[in-house]
Amino acid sequence: MNVNATFIGQMVVFAILLWFFWKFVVPPIAQAVTDRQKKIAEGLAAAERGQKDLDEAKSRADAVVREARERANQILDQASRRSNEMIDSAKQSASAEGDRVLASARAEAANETSRARDSLRREVGALAVAGASRLLEREIDAKAHAQLLDKLAEEIARG
Repeated sequence: MNVNATFIGQMVVFAILLWFFWKFVVPPIAQAVTDRQKKIAEGLAAAERGQKDLDEAKSRADAVVREARERANQILDQASRRSNEMIDSAKQSASAEGDRVLASARAEAANETSRARDSLRREVGALAVAGASRLLEREIDAKAHAQLLDKLAEEIARG
């Protein structure tokens, strides 16, 4: 009997101990475990949100980089077109200047040729009058001489 009374006493003490654990020890542990589970779940959710935010930020950064590259390419294309336009403009300007200088040189050459012809006509006229004077052995007056030179110059200019 003693064994039974001891066994019943141990059972009563074990039941009280179980009740004590369930009443005072298990709830704080369960609460700590529950709080820890919530924190872990919140941490995982925050990590997922952070990963989503990171993915979105990466896609936005990629879009910004892609847009910046496109803009840089546009700027390079514009600069290239502008430089080509400037080169073409400079070529056209140089060509126009060259044409102008060439036309000026041609005009100057034509003027010089005309002056040389006029000078040559006068000299030929003077030589002709001098030759005629010697042939005639007389001097022609200056007025008649000028008229003869003009007339001779006109005849030489015609033919």
